[in-house]
Amino acid sequence: MLKFELSVGTISIDDRYDECFTDPIKVAFLDDKECEFLIENYKDDKVKEDFQKAINNFINLDKSVLYGVSGLVYQYYLKTLKYLSPEDDGYVEIERPQDVWQFVRFGCEPAVSRRDDDNTIYISLVCSCDWEREHGLQLVFKDGRYVNKLGGYDGHLTHSDAFDDESLEGVIYR
Repeated sequence: MLKFELSVGTISIDDRYDECFTDPIKVAFLDDKECEFLIENYKDDKVKEDFQKAINNFINLDKSVLYGVSGLVYQYYLKTLKYLSPEDDGYVEIERPQDVWQFVRFGCEPAVSRRDDDNTIYISLVCSCDWEREHGLQLVFKDGRYVNKLGGYDGHLTHSDAFDDESLEGVIYR
């Protein structure tokens, strides 16, 4: 096992699986929840410092990053609510956008990867949410600084990638 000491903690590389992960690191906007970051293609990346910068940005964000997208998460909730009735499991009533976070459980293994299209590091946080049990909620942070994509988990870093449509670059929720 190889280890690299960084200001954000230790990155360990398991040569058997070519997986990279950090030791647990506290994330401020998640109430100091400890997360182990899964880092994709770190071992062969030529600018490893980009990963460290993005993780540093991410762990130091405050809750305003969530408050800033509450309305868009609420739109996602309303969209999924159309497919549920009050008798269904997963049906919840959320009156105001700022209340959506009461129904979200944040994941603890953010995935960090470099997107080929713009050579930027993105951090994808998969969450479970009461109103969408199958796809949950995916929050993607560009360079670890701000939410650039949200919605049900689809594994993509941008909506332009998800729909193969360049006009969706910069669209946070669709």
